[in-house]
Amino acid sequence: MELFVGIDMGTGSSKGVLVRPDGVVVAEHQVSHEMSMPRPGWAEVDAVGLWWAEVCAISRTLMAAVPSGARIAGMCVSGVGPCLVLCDEDLEPVRPAILYGIDTRASVEIAELTELFGAEKILSRTGKSLSSQAVGPKIEWVRKNEPEAFARARRWYGSNSFVVAKLTGEYVQDHHTASQCDPLYSIRDFDWNAEWAGRVLGALPLPRLVWPSEVVGGVTARAAAETGIPAGTPVVAGTVDAYAEAFSVGVRDPGDLMLMYGSTMFLVQVLESFHTNPALWTTTGVQEGTFALAAGTSTAGTLANWLQKVTGGAPFDVLTAEAAAVPPGSEGLLMLPYLAGERTPVFDPDARGIVAGLTLRHGRGHLFRAAYEGISFGIRQILEMFDNADSPVLRAVGVGGGLRSPVWAQALSDITGLTQLQPEQTIGASYGDGLLAAIGVGLVAPETDWTRIAREIVPNPDHRERYDALYETWLQLYPATRDQVHTLTRLS
Repeated sequence: MELFVGIDMGTGSSKGVLVRPDGVVVAEHQVSHEMSMPRPGWAEVDAVGLWWAEVCAISRTLMAAVPSGARIAGMCVSGVGPCLVLCDEDLEPVRPAILYGIDTRASVEIAELTELFGAEKILSRTGKSLSSQAVGPKIEWVRKNEPEAFARARRWYGSNSFVVAKLTGEYVQDHHTASQCDPLYSIRDFDWNAEWAGRVLGALPLPRLVWPSEVVGGVTARAAAETGIPAGTPVVAGTVDAYAEAFSVGVRDPGDLMLMYGSTMFLVQVLESFHTNPALWTTTGVQEGTFALAAGTSTAGTLANWLQKVTGGAPFDVLTAEAAAVPPGSEGLLMLPYLAGERTPVFDPDARGIVAGLTLRHGRGHLFRAAYEGISFGIRQILEMFDNADSPVLRAVGVGGGLRSPVWAQALSDITGLTQLQPEQTIGASYGDGLLAAIGVGLVAPETDWTRIAREIVPNPDHRERYDALYETWLQLYPATRDQVHTLTRLS
């Protein structure tokens, strides 16, 4: 019996699965962790002490669960991204890994590179405007602010390509992750933008480009000793976790949309053809030669966790029951969920959270429902931009731990008007990694889809009129308070 290892390194945990070619999960293991936020706007991880250590620990646990007579036929790892891991010649990081768009340190460099290359040219070549999600400005930030660390760097990686290098010794980057390393990649050419990359990277070499399901090498003897994965096991490139998760639930065709309920909310839609919007992200897809449109918030599950802590730490089932008891619209309470700034569509690292309409009659349940509704209003704002693309949303699949909150999932459907399909398997990106490994080594067909839909979340038409009115007010909150909030941010 052949088995595949899929491991994903997420924002709040790393998770691995051992899966059969028919999609049946044999074993799984998860390890929780926290990112480091040493300064306001910084989000970092110890790439060796956390990512690699957890991949090793999860791999060893999964190997202990391999049935007698079975063999590991392939492995794939995904991770948060796009990230920046700068390493020396011995593959040792020269500084902590800088995380994706929640790390907002490089705002000055974003402005400088935008002026240098031109906003319109950047949008045309990379598929998106430079933002905190882009890797190029973060490389520039290290060069300017930590010149000694930059001088020691010999190669640069994302989260999954760093682990691939630890497993195989190969220096690669998958096309999808590369397409988020703006402005280094020319999206319509499916290749590096050598001119701009040379300006940003200096002497750092460009990695070899591969597609997420390509086999890039085999597990080395050293990596085998650390992970327990047999030496020589084929390793597939993998990609950014959100896209591996979209792939795992059959989001493959134009008009397919994934809504990922996690620490943040992330949306991935497959496009019919290349399309850009400066308020969104156009990337390559997981499958060769495809494009996708994406958007991501800066908070979601993290907002619910924060509310849980500051309101006394009650169990989530209690908080969910209290929120469910509050009528839709939270009795006039609105929340801007910008507690960590915001990514799409406002791209404002200095945005902050706002609770509007608060009265003495409002309680903890109102705050939780207003938080879920505020997140959902933000998703509606994004989806209205998606609808202007060449491939409007035709099918929406909801995934992620946040679906355990029926209040959140129903509010999103009611506010957006979307019917959401919920898969039977909600394991996440690691399940998509297992499928990518199986496809990559040729043991299942490229069109294989392991998804089974368990239920539909249908909009309640009785709530639409109230939510439409509240949405118009919600849209006004950010522009009406932006200047005052920016003043508070400077004073904090």
